[in-house]
Amino acid sequence: MLAPSLFTTQNYRRWLRLSILVIYLIIVAGAVVRMTGSGMGCPDWPKCFGYWIPPTEASQLEFMPNTSFKKGMVIIVNEELQVAKEDFFTADSYNAADWEPYTKHDYAVFNKFHTWTEYINRLIGALGGLVVLIAALLSLQFIRTRPKITILTVVALLAMLIQAVIGKIVVDTLLSPVLITIHMIVALLIVGLLIYLLYEVLPTNLTYKNDGRLSKVAFVIIILTLIQVAMGTQVRQYIDHQVDLLGYPLSSEWLENGPVIFLVHRSFSIALLALHAWFIYRAIKIWRHPSRAYIVLAVLLVLTIVSGVIMNYLDFKFASQATHLVVASLILGLQFYLWMRLRTARTAD
Repeated sequence: MLAPSLFTTQNYRRWLRLSILVIYLIIVAGAVVRMTGSGMGCPDWPKCFGYWIPPTEASQLEFMPNTSFKKGMVIIVNEELQVAKEDFFTADSYNAADWEPYTKHDYAVFNKFHTWTEYINRLIGALGGLVVLIAALLSLQFIRTRPKITILTVVALLAMLIQAVIGKIVVDTLLSPVLITIHMIVALLIVGLLIYLLYEVLPTNLTYKNDGRLSKVAFVIIILTLIQVAMGTQVRQYIDHQVDLLGYPLSSEWLENGPVIFLVHRSFSIALLALHAWFIYRAIKIWRHPSRAYIVLAVLLVLTIVSGVIMNYLDFKFASQATHLVVASLILGLQFYLWMRLRTARTAD
């Protein structure tokens, strides 16, 4: 039970901020998993090779005589995953009757680096679920006075559970690019919802002003950025196919004959940059808004363009893929926050 003294608006805000931070950590971890090709480091879910704490050596996944195995534990036999049917103690030789094949896919490779990269990704995901759960419990203080806050926080918690289910299906389908994209979109929606909830309980002492157009432009920017992200996911799916076809050593050829959507995605970034420049200039110079958030937005825009250039011209070096994805998600979160500020801004006389 949570102590009554914990049920304060200030504590709720703290846990919302922590939730947003952890969701972004999940996005970072997911980007690292994709960048390193570690998505199948744990071929089962929620365990990893049948263990809650995964193995560190390939020998742990080999048959061992005179050894105790628990139900669900996994070994690799003839490049296939075999799952223990029940708790049992092995004899001197392998007995197929004690095991059953893992049927959800045929991937059976152990790579210590990939396994622990994916395992850490799952741990961060579990931490995110726990943090949002605590925020949902703290939101109960608003159930009578502001029920929308409680309902939407519970929705965020349910979305985290849906994310876990999608994560399981991604593994079962051998990293379906479409499902990976859906996984990312749901994460962005959760971030947006949490930012909205945080804005709703923030003190209202910061007042923006504009001529009525700035908030509309901010909304258009969000829509255009979402379109840009959607095109980026299509490019990412194409790259995933190229990785399967050519492998990581031939990264210089992944976009050699890239699809039309890649060219549109690349050119569209110029238009978005120009629109952001106008938006930031108007906000800071004309309407004298606090500049910190807008400067951060400008820096993030430069980073995402630079990382895109590195991917295109330097063969995906310097963790550019992960940087590009994470920075784009940060941009969307900051855009959403600024739009909410502007939509409640007073119109200048």
